[in-house]
Amino acid sequence: MATFHWGNAFDAFRDLEREFDRLLYTVGRTFDGLRFGRPYPPINIYDLDHEFLLTAELPGTRADDFELTVADGVLTIRGRRTADAGIPEDRYRRSERPRDEWERSFTLPERVREDEIHAELRNGILRLHLPKAPAAQPRHIRVNDA
Repeated sequence: MATFHWGNAFDAFRDLEREFDRLLYTVGRTFDGLRFGRPYPPINIYDLDHEFLLTAELPGTRADDFELTVADGVLTIRGRRTADAGIPEDRYRRSERPRDEWERSFTLPERVREDEIHAELRNGILRLHLPKAPAAQPRHIRVNDA
């Protein structure tokens, strides 16, 4: 006796979910040097006892390839990553490392001594030291009777 099996009614939804997950996964990939959903360079900021420490991953970047500026309480990191020398663009089969110009800006906490900020680049990691300024003490204002 032949048995006829009905398919699971949720199979179509599983296929749709799988395709949707695949689509979302590809959106986070790199397209022509742009990385959607992930700003470049990736940055961590730490609140230490005497300073704020900003670290940025800049593999293959030299100190001459970027600049740091501070203006009106905003720190800006601006740079450029170039393609591998001698390899034509049409020879790429996969390119996940961002290329071209990039820029990131951060508002500094009010307690930073901008004139004492210093940075170092070692093994592709930028370490930017932002020394904390002493917190302003509240001042009591005396009111005189008129």
